[in-house]
Amino acid sequence: MEQNFNLYHIFYTVAKCKNISGAARELYISQPAISKAISRLEQNLNTTLFLRSSRGVKLTETGEILFKQVESAFAAISQGEEQLQRIQKLGMGHLSIGVSTTLCKYVLLPILQPFVKENPHIRISISCQSSKETLEALNNGAIDIGLVGAADSIASEDFIGSVHNMEKIAFLPVMEIQDIFVTTRTYLDHLKERIPENSHLSSRTAFAESTLMLLNKENMTRQYVDRYLTRENLSASRMIEVTSLDLLIEFAKIDLGIACVIKDFVREELSSGRLVQLKMPVSIPKRQVGFAYSKGGTIPASVQKFLDFFEASAGQTP
Repeated sequence: MEQNFNLYHIFYTVAKCKNISGAARELYISQPAISKAISRLEQNLNTTLFLRSSRGVKLTETGEILFKQVESAFAAISQGEEQLQRIQKLGMGHLSIGVSTTLCKYVLLPILQPFVKENPHIRISISCQSSKETLEALNNGAIDIGLVGAADSIASEDFIGSVHNMEKIAFLPVMEIQDIFVTTRTYLDHLKERIPENSHLSSRTAFAESTLMLLNKENMTRQYVDRYLTRENLSASRMIEVTSLDLLIEFAKIDLGIACVIKDFVREELSSGRLVQLKMPVSIPKRQVGFAYSKGGTIPASVQKFLDFFEASAGQTP
């Protein structure tokens, strides 16, 4: 194929120059070598491609047909080279990310904003889904990178390895998060009215008398919190399940019950007093959130650029 390509390149150049001497100068090879290459191509194709005269060469009818196809092929190659040069110059690429709605809003967006500003020509695709679905999509090659929360406080490798066929997934920690229980002072005051006078409203009493608001059971955070509740023998009289952390926060604000949320994502509400943290005898263990990506084979350039950007920016954080 390489030899044939060289023959077609010589044929194409001769057809453009319309003489062998001009093609020889353009290709930096001798005229006899040009003539020999054209003869070999004509023998291979069993046809005459040029009519030769003292003034140069002219394409035959079959030569015209071949030239149109070869011209299109070389134009496509040139366009491909130009496109690659443009991609390299502009840093173009595509990055597909899987992430839950909560982590997207509170963790990913603050990271993406400066990355997109620095890399405006990288196309970003975001799939908002559960962490389990994100890991499955990553394992199947449907996305490049996922932002997920570790299921418990064990090492990330153990967490990733606990998912079927995830042994080829790397985990880059982003932040540590703390699950807490929050409500309003008004709701706690109402709870106090339900217990006997002079009785202390402990966390267990509050749980027993309250409406507990959690994410739905398919959520990995919910499964993590459920293990904690079982281990500490905590239960509530009523329960509300929702699909997003934002809803839990909003429900807690309107005195609907006690919600399990992530502390970092309600700092403003805690600081202003709109929500108060319920003090537990044993705190829910902290867990990590991080980027999961395939470590098998060559990492795509856009993924590596994103990871390098994050690590560099994280290193600059005081």
